[in-house]
Amino acid sequence: MTDPDSDEIRLEPDAAHKNQEKPLQSIAKIIGPGLITGASDDDPSGIATYSQAGAQFGFGMLWMAVFQYPLMVIVQEMCARIGLVTGNGLARTIRNKYSSKAVLPLASLLLAANTINIGADIGAMAASLRLLLPQAPFMAACVAFAGIVILSVIAVPYRRYVLVLKYLAFSLFAYVITAAIVGGNLGEIAAASLVPNVEFSPGFIMMLVAILGTTISPYLFFWQTSQEAEEAVDKGKEKEINGKEKPMVSKKEVRLMRADVLSGMAVSQLIMWLIIITTAGSLHANGVTDISSVEQAASALEPAVSSFPFSGVVAKSIFAAGIIGTGLLAIPVLAGSSGYALADTFGWKQGLNKKFGQAKVFYMIIAAATAVGLLINVMGIDPIQALIYAAVINGIVAVPMLFSLMRIANDRKILGNRINGKLSNIIGWLTFAIMAASVVALFLLWGY
Repeated sequence: MTDPDSDEIRLEPDAAHKNQEKPLQSIAKIIGPGLITGASDDDPSGIATYSQAGAQFGFGMLWMAVFQYPLMVIVQEMCARIGLVTGNGLARTIRNKYSSKAVLPLASLLLAANTINIGADIGAMAASLRLLLPQAPFMAACVAFAGIVILSVIAVPYRRYVLVLKYLAFSLFAYVITAAIVGGNLGEIAAASLVPNVEFSPGFIMMLVAILGTTISPYLFFWQTSQEAEEAVDKGKEKEINGKEKPMVSKKEVRLMRADVLSGMAVSQLIMWLIIITTAGSLHANGVTDISSVEQAASALEPAVSSFPFSGVVAKSIFAAGIIGTGLLAIPVLAGSSGYALADTFGWKQGLNKKFGQAKVFYMIIAAATAVGLLINVMGIDPIQALIYAAVINGIVAVPMLFSLMRIANDRKILGNRINGKLSNIIGWLTFAIMAASVVALFLLWGY
């Protein structure tokens, strides 16, 4: 990553206003789009994948959390830099560089994959609620969660809604507690985290590909870019996303953006690491190796954990509560990225900072994606099979998206002197090659 030369100055918020903020609000204000993006990566379907990895292979896949971290940082930093410097969404930037014909198929596939993920997440949240409240009707819970998301996105003002998303990110620390309850041999955990373990079996390769696809997901690219542009609008540097003038960006803003991305992706991979430790130390250690859903993983914790009296019940409840919190965070990000991508593609008004009447189509896409996701549960479609299709779609979309990202991030006409440095290019192209290879592996294993 190159260090920018520009030294433009931006106006700081009024000091008196800052002094009036509560401590929690001050902390949340420092947190930027990077943490929301990283936290949303650990959505219920992602948690299911990591739980499966821990149950099947024990600590054998812990190293993936360390391995993926630099890949995620470079990719999301490029997305954030594009949004920060151009004030445009990612699909709009690709459309400007190439054409709408190039971005329309990607946006359409993204919408399909996101909607499937939303459906799986809603179902996982409802099932997790039933673990806490057994009397709660499954379908009523699904409808309630979908309704909460849609109404919140449309009715709650941007600043307040983003603050809510930031607070929801703290729900991920439920998995810090579950990992502490389960425990484990620290030497074994450290070795498994630092020394790659690879098994040449279809099951292991499939899990490897699933983790890559779950972690380096296209919806995060679109969300991160558009959220940086949203922040510029919120700060008054732009009238709207995709405005005619580029926002002025200082060195300090770029440094803060990078720190935000570094911390957000660190949280994402830390939670993955903790979930694998939790399920490896409890389920795998007790011979439970076949987990098909995230609520099944939570239920299986109860008989498998015996650190102290009722520790199994506590671990199950905390794990289930974490699923609900992460779902409430991830579903708006999934649906929102679909709205951003399609609005960019067709030139529609967009932005969570706009009222419903100012960006009707944008909000209707978000509502429709959530509603159709709800229907997946109503129609009784197998969520695991649906997620396999979503993983395939995400893998397909990720490859051309990463190629486009690399081209844009090295285009001086778009980014000026804020193009990639050598390290970003090396890791970026490596990520592209790994994701392309994972798609090939996925199709080969699917056929197998």
